[in-house]
Amino acid sequence: MAVISEKHQKVKVVSRRDHAKDLWSLRVQPETQLSFKPGQYTTLGVRENGKIIERAFSIVSSPLENEVEFFFELVPHGELTPHIYYAKEGSELLMRRQAKGLFTLDTESGHRQHLLVATVTGVAPYVSMVRTAARKANQGQPPGYRMVLIQSASRSWEFAYREELQALAEQHAWLEYVPTVSRPWEDAEWTGEVGRVEDVLRKYLDSFGLTPETTTAYVCGHPQMIENTKGILARRGFSKESVREEGYWVPKKSHK
Repeated sequence: MAVISEKHQKVKVVSRRDHAKDLWSLRVQPETQLSFKPGQYTTLGVRENGKIIERAFSIVSSPLENEVEFFFELVPHGELTPHIYYAKEGSELLMRRQAKGLFTLDTESGHRQHLLVATVTGVAPYVSMVRTAARKANQGQPPGYRMVLIQSASRSWEFAYREELQALAEQHAWLEYVPTVSRPWEDAEWTGEVGRVEDVLRKYLDSFGLTPETTTAYVCGHPQMIENTKGILARRGFSKESVREEGYWVPKKSHK
């Protein structure tokens, strides 16, 4: 039997939620507790033919939870997600023992507003941030800052955490959640905001008073959205130091 690397541990799937045909969440129980900050990621994998196939995934759960949660989008011809797609309660996966990443809340600039921008699965690190702040607030430790989360998807059923985030926004004055659908013609029942993040961003920068002097911005998800959003923020006066990004893949370069 192949020996698992010292860098990995076995984790058991304790629950699964399917959000759409190609979107699902898993909660896993590690052998030893994973230490991480909201916004960080760790690597999940499977062992196949004597080698470990793995990939980094942002952590959805709060460090204050006992289980670790992840949010996936199926990549049909990918190396890993087709394996994880069939994981169910009781399945075993491999997870790195250490979390990494610098995509965490800004605690150094003194900014009291945090603009969180995401496409579909890019919401994962923000859910961890929001859950952590909400748990502390419920224990009498309000965060002392405001979070504005704008998430875009093609259709509303791709907002896997919408009900949770809307409920938390109603409960806590420091949280605003704005989901926006970019293909409303394919989602006739949707009555909320319409357009890509880039289409509505200026509107909410103004309505929420998100200025460069008071705000740190975070962008996570589709690489083109990240570039477009960074451009809008730069034109609004946001410095590079006030914009943090987490791309979920690197677009292929075109060869001319």
